[in-house]
Amino acid sequence: MAAIARTMKARGIPVIDFGLGEPDFPSPDGVCDAAIRAIREGHTKYTPPGGTDDLKAAIVEKLRAENGLAYDKSEVIVSCGAKHTLYNIAQVLFEAGDEVILPAPYWVSYPDQIRLNDATPVIVPTREGDHFRMTPDALRAALTPRTKAVILNAPANPTGATYSAAQMAALAEVLAAAHVWIISDEIYEKFTYDASVHASIAAVGDEIKRKTIVVNGVSKAYAMTGWRIGYAAGHKDVIAAMETVQSQSTSNPASISQKAAVAALREGMAFTREMVAAFEKRRDLAVARLNGMPGVRCLSPGGSFYVFPNVMGLIGKRHGNGIIKSAADVAAYLLEEAGVLMVPGEPFGADGYVRISYAVPMPTLVAGFDQMHAALLKLI
Repeated sequence: MAAIARTMKARGIPVIDFGLGEPDFPSPDGVCDAAIRAIREGHTKYTPPGGTDDLKAAIVEKLRAENGLAYDKSEVIVSCGAKHTLYNIAQVLFEAGDEVILPAPYWVSYPDQIRLNDATPVIVPTREGDHFRMTPDALRAALTPRTKAVILNAPANPTGATYSAAQMAALAEVLAAAHVWIISDEIYEKFTYDASVHASIAAVGDEIKRKTIVVNGVSKAYAMTGWRIGYAAGHKDVIAAMETVQSQSTSNPASISQKAAVAALREGMAFTREMVAAFEKRRDLAVARLNGMPGVRCLSPGGSFYVFPNVMGLIGKRHGNGIIKSAADVAAYLLEEAGVLMVPGEPFGADGYVRISYAVPMPTLVAGFDQMHAALLKLI
């Protein structure tokens, strides 16, 4: 579909991109100023492979103040984005014979990172009726003596699913006696709505915290996707092993980006609040518009900047070029007929759904939904 979109654009046909996985806001002025200052002050050399002391200190303070989690700098590593962090974790922890529990729908990179290390992803389907949350019973049923880790992503990509503190505690109760690692991907933590507050499973208690590796970064919360700074906090032996792996691959993240990330963590809260408030309004519009379209229903997600509408009501509908048989067909039809690009649910482990990012300006969002609605009314 991306190839089709490129061809359309080359022919002068406008395409509205709802596939974006990054905020449309520019990086904060203070972040950019810090990077420029870093260049001028000569912070352009190698740093320690696992990140600078001042960035680690800022991460430690952030986790303490915002998440109630106490870590030492030896328990923190900085990498080239949260994806790199997750890849390092997989390299360190997973091997042949291991099973890794993964709720579905899931971010597309998780299963491949597991398989790249010869481990087996154990997919635990979630239900739309449960707001795409993994239940304690489903988690318990998936655990085996070969389970090495559980990956939790909340707020989630692609569904926007969130968990309350009580719901995290219920999952933690299942995991308390299990000899497993918990990988908690919290990259969308700032994007929670309806006055809800992000809950980290690591904050449930010391026993769970010892077996949890918290993954986060500055990409989403501070609109810094291109700066490539992610981080992890967890058991110092795991963190040390991750640094060993990283030292033989990328070595340190960019020195200038690390200086910018310090500024983001220490000064970027007002920027993030403003951005998230704008995103909440977009979410409300997206949910309302989608639920007004024939054959579509859409939950209101508690977080992230995606909606994950159910399009199974469109299966079997006909158009000039054929019949819709899958979510991928829905996405292809809407790209060609409406000029709107979205991602079908199949790569996320969820047939019958599409992922729509509302990380676009409000006028673009309205125009895209107008074009989608008009295209759907043409289906027979």
